[in-house]
Amino acid sequence: MTCIGYIRIAIGLIATSFLCTATAGAASGLQLKAVGQVDSSGVFLDQLLEAPADQPLQHVRVAPAPAWGQAIVLSSAQVVEFLQQHAPEVAATNLTGAPKIRVTRRSRQLDETELKQMLTTVLQRDVVKEKGELELRFARPWASIVVPDEALALKVVDLPAGGLGASSVLRVELVCGEERVGNWQLVAQARVWRDVPVAQSTLKRGQLLRDADITRERRDVLALREALPISALEDGSLEIAEMLQAGQPLLSRSVRIKPAVLRGRVVEALILEGTMTISMKVEALEDGLPGQRVRVRNPKTKREFFGKIQDEQTIVVNM
Repeated sequence: MTCIGYIRIAIGLIATSFLCTATAGAASGLQLKAVGQVDSSGVFLDQLLEAPADQPLQHVRVAPAPAWGQAIVLSSAQVVEFLQQHAPEVAATNLTGAPKIRVTRRSRQLDETELKQMLTTVLQRDVVKEKGELELRFARPWASIVVPDEALALKVVDLPAGGLGASSVLRVELVCGEERVGNWQLVAQARVWRDVPVAQSTLKRGQLLRDADITRERRDVLALREALPISALEDGSLEIAEMLQAGQPLLSRSVRIKPAVLRGRVVEALILEGTMTISMKVEALEDGLPGQRVRVRNPKTKREFFGKIQDEQTIVVNM
């Protein structure tokens, strides 16, 4: 059914329900507005007409709202015809006011600050999450645009394959309910701020992380994609894996689980051959954790073989 059809039916219902006791003189008090602005919920009777103060029109829907960017135009004669056909007891022969009404959607300006906040909220929720606090800037100024004066939602429809970077080309879409308001390509410069561990003095390989001279600084972790989480500082099993100068942030590769056996250490090797077990001292040629296979050497014969680390003092060798 067309908008005109909806208007005919609805105005008939409204006229019957709310104007059945009106006189002809009262009917002549109806005035047609020149313009009407509505939202996406629809066109309502009190948005088309002005009535006497003692007989206000109720806010009842008479037609679907025009699509965003479009308009509905109704003449005074059309509205009179609708009233006469659906409420003849009103006996309205004409309406005062404008000769026709143009109905459009209510609108407002969307500026750069609001758009940036909407985009930041979406990216923080869906992309950055708990990695830090997102800060965005647009590479080019955003000129304010006209949008529906209603609740809007922003969707990121295209994100770089590698994820959000220091500079990313994003395609976004703005929607109002089920309507698409528009889509744009934006170049956004991003930073993600988070506290990261930083060496306060020179850190040497092999130092326990928990005992190292480390402070916390707020850094952009998009530029430090492997920044070590602050929570790792309390892990007693980690040690410094590389020398770090004062001011250097700790990355994931900067630490490791402390080895049970260190390269160069002399440990006990249990050599298992059938039902026989032979014990001898060997030199570890690699660092390793319990359960790992490492290369060892008999210091007397210089023979090298592999064994599995049992603990800090023992390596088991199956012959």
